This record gives sequence, C-alpha cells and structure tokens, in this order.
Amino acid sequence: MRLLKTVILLAGLMVGPAVFAASPGGDQYPPTIAIIIDDMGHNLYEGQRLAQMEQPLTLAFLPFRKHTTSLAKLAYQQNKEIMLHAPMANTRHFGLGPGGLTPDMDEATLTKTLRRSLQSIPHVSGVNNHMGSLLTQQLQPMDWVMKELYRYPVYFVDSRTIANSIAGQVAQAYQIPSLTRDVFLDHEQTKEFVDQQFQLLIKTAKEKGTAIGIGHPHKVTVDYLEEHLPKLDEQGIAVATVSGIWAMRNGNREMFAEGEKQPVVLSVARSDKD
Repeated sequence: MRLLKTVILLAGLMVGPAVFAASPGGDQYPPTIAIIIDDMGHNLYEGQRLAQMEQPLTLAFLPFRKHTTSLAKLAYQQNKEIMLHAPMANTRHFGLGPGGLTPDMDEATLTKTLRRSLQSIPHVSGVNNHMGSLLTQQLQPMDWVMKELYRYPVYFVDSRTIANSIAGQVAQAYQIPSLTRDVFLDHEQTKEFVDQQFQLLIKTAKEKGTAIGIGHPHKVTVDYLEEHLPKLDEQGIAVATVSGIWAMRNGNREMFAEGEKQPVVLSVARSDKD
C-alpha cells in the first residue's frame, strides 16, 4: 500500500509545478550557492583542507572508508554540514564498495544496509546518492530508501547522475526535505573546466536565487575553491550549507519540529557485512 501511495503522489509531482522554486521575495537574499563535496573519506589531506576552509561547505562521506569518521568529526568541528554519500547501483556496473545498494536486494537487506551506513557517519544531516544511475530510476528500491530515511531528521539531495532519476520525486512523496543538484563542477579535472562550471553555478544562482553544485576532493577542485571562494563576497555571492539553501527556499522555516523524528544513533559497526 505504501508503494501504491508513493506512485500516486509521484505522478502528481511529475506533472505539477516545481516544489522548490526560488524563495519568494528573493531580493531578501543575495544569490547563494551551496557546494557539496562528494566522495569524502578516502583522501585525508584534501579532506582536511576542505574541512578547514572558512566557507560553510557541505561534505558528503562514503560509509566505512578509512578516514570517514575522523574527517567527519573534524569537519563538524569546523562548522561544515555532514552528509552520507550513499553508494547506489549504476548502469556501468562500477563497484560500490561497503554500503552499496543494489536492485537485487530485498527490502530488509536494503534497509539494513542503508541504516548501517547512515549510522556510520558522525553528525549526519542529509543523504545524497553516490553514482546511482541505475537504482535511482527504479521506483521500488527508491521507495524503500525513502521509507527508511523518513524516520530520521535528514534531508535528501538527488545528485541526478542520470536525467531519468526519480529519487528526488520519491523523497518529496515521503515529505522528506529534498533538493536537486544543479551543476557538477569537476567531471573533467582541469582548472579551466572547474572554472567554467563554477561560473555556471554562479549564473544559475543569479537567475534562480540559489543553486547547488557538486564537486569532489580532487586537488584541482580543492585548489580552485581555496582560491575563488574568498572572492565571492566582493561579487555579491553568498555560500550556504544545503540546509541553509532549503531554508531560503522554504520561508526560513525549520526542516523538522523537535522530537518529530528519531535521532540517528552512531554505530560502531564497520560495514554492511558485519
């Protein structure tokens, strides 16, 4: 019955107006960007650089990676927002590593895997998909994902690794605070390409009021952000966390009422196979 309800709500969302338009009275805020850095947890040095930047970046951590716990704790101390970067099956069949969610899982297995991943990330506030070009097109597993996430005070960002993703719409059907990636910053790892995409992110924010970009802890990306983020003030561009963007788009209200959701309890489990 829950899946049927989701299908009905999803159909309405797909033909209805966009849920998260630019904030009414947009001139109340300067054009604002959020930058999510995916794939956190592998690279200690670049991860430390990102955690220690002055700007309020949002860092998305892969579960059960060597430096995930220590970097997430450091980043939180430095006022960064923390996400779970949940590995999901892709059309090119790249390996997912620990915490991977795949179409062959039944509901109990998928739910247990996602829950353990979520509980492995200190100070987690949100979730987005790592890869996922296959899984995010499939209603049944997306329904199970959002059914689990609905229990916790977390938002969801659809990374949109494929145009046909329904992940964001299913999250909305479950009334999970949700947003969608606007720009990928660095799928080509050159300074020229990162600059091109960064300027596109700023242009999108000027047009819509807010915009969300996704990058990765590549040296070229970290070098670029280290150089260019401090210059945004003089351009009249603000940087916010993902939850800050959501608040701007939703009348500056809180995502969750106190006690509305059960907290994510940090677990010592080392992987989804424990």
